[in-house]
Amino acid sequence: MRSSDIDVVVVGYGYAGAAAALSAASSGARVLLLEKAATPGGISICSGGGVRAATDEDNAFAYLKATCAGKTPDPILRRLAEGMVRMRETLTGFARVNGAVVAQRVYPGNYPLPGTGSLGSMFIESIPNFDPAVSYPHVRGSAENGALLFKVMEDNVSANTDKIEVVTNCAARRLRRTDSGALQLELAGGTTVAPRGGIILACGGFEADAELQAQYWPGGPALPCGYRHNTGDGLRMAQALGAGLWHMWHYHGSYGYRLPDPSYPYGIRVKSLPNWWSIDNPHIPKMVWILLDCYGRRFMNEYEPYGQDTGHRPLAHFDPATQSYPRKPSYLVTNEAGRLLYPLGRPIRNDPEVSYEWSRDNSREIASGLFRKAATVEELASLIDADPQVVANSIDRWNSACANGLDPEFGRPPNSMHPLREPPFYVAEVHQIVSNTQGGPLRDEEQRVLDAFGDPIPGLYVAGECSSAFGHLYLGSGNVTECFVSGEIAGRNAARFRWEDKVEQVGSAFSRLRARERSRATW
Repeated sequence: MRSSDIDVVVVGYGYAGAAAALSAASSGARVLLLEKAATPGGISICSGGGVRAATDEDNAFAYLKATCAGKTPDPILRRLAEGMVRMRETLTGFARVNGAVVAQRVYPGNYPLPGTGSLGSMFIESIPNFDPAVSYPHVRGSAENGALLFKVMEDNVSANTDKIEVVTNCAARRLRRTDSGALQLELAGGTTVAPRGGIILACGGFEADAELQAQYWPGGPALPCGYRHNTGDGLRMAQALGAGLWHMWHYHGSYGYRLPDPSYPYGIRVKSLPNWWSIDNPHIPKMVWILLDCYGRRFMNEYEPYGQDTGHRPLAHFDPATQSYPRKPSYLVTNEAGRLLYPLGRPIRNDPEVSYEWSRDNSREIASGLFRKAATVEELASLIDADPQVVANSIDRWNSACANGLDPEFGRPPNSMHPLREPPFYVAEVHQIVSNTQGGPLRDEEQRVLDAFGDPIPGLYVAGECSSAFGHLYLGSGNVTECFVSGEIAGRNAARFRWEDKVEQVGSAFSRLRARERSRATW
């Protein structure tokens, strides 16, 4: 596709990028879909593959409004709620391309907030003659449904090669303006692309960029859980054009391990229970660990309502009296009965260069030194360099809580509680883990990137986790649905945008930007 033939450029080929490219193509645009990595999929392909749906728009909106706690404008949440109601039609339509089987599950909201009863989830159950392990050997997901869902989107993109050109191994570097105010995208190697329509940033967040995390997160950087290419490229490119920011503090994450092998760059979440939200099911095994800080004190409910969303937050605590982070690292403690029950970690990744499989009984992790063994509580205390009496008191209080079926200190669910009476004990360092970020360029309900004063930046759009609507609490599978909803809106609007029709508007916006720059320079 020649540069002069390009109507829309989409940066990033995960769920959001695919949805945006398909939407733009269906609106009549010729689309260039760029992917930084050698293979598409991003962090999307590692997801659980659930697509959040709803039966009632008003109730879905009420739930979204409660979870965002005033940090996201109502029109944006309303558009997401509308999309959740349409998700059955949307996903079924995409699934026709390869005969994928669409299924649904009961999946209320993670928190008992208004509207939770209207929520559910859909997923791709199977695809005829398709095995994710064979087609995507570089991917280890939290469930194979994530790979199945991406295969559906990839096949839809492939079915539209007359309108969509895919280029991988192609990093977008900078966004610039021509003298007329039109947007140019500079690619690695110095090539530039100037589409006739809009540019869509669908290149994810900054979960693999420790520098940005250190600036925006009170608890400092966290370990990314499975993808190395989401380094804030879209955020920086949008900022260069004056974009405002939102939700920069908020990320979807938990707590987990750093492997002793430094060649493995990802954190591994402590996640083995089939469903974090299903602890009331008597067939679900109990959570077999507690967390201690560097002093040997327990400090949190290890099983928060949605631990994969907020589990990292207590670890970020800063103690101004000691000028330290007493929970970095923290220590996961279990015993022999616990470590034999199920794997205590589950790696995910989209990376052809590294691999790690967690052992069924955690023996490999003991052999590697990730878990250290202690025959007594005193030995356990020495392994974490804590006062033996403090550690013993923490263990005794926990066992007493288990015996009484009540955790008076932190309110952990009674049927999740596993006593730690019989040694040997096992201990491992745990750290903050980030699955994906929610912050990014400020936007409106039309997916237009807004500058710091709330004005749209002409021709620039955003989709997916590059600029998520979730500003306080996360809705499980919500980011996946957001990829589809925001991608569809961004693609349609970017296809309708034409620079030749916007000369006066763009010139005015460009003049305002230059005037602000001169004003700042004067100060």
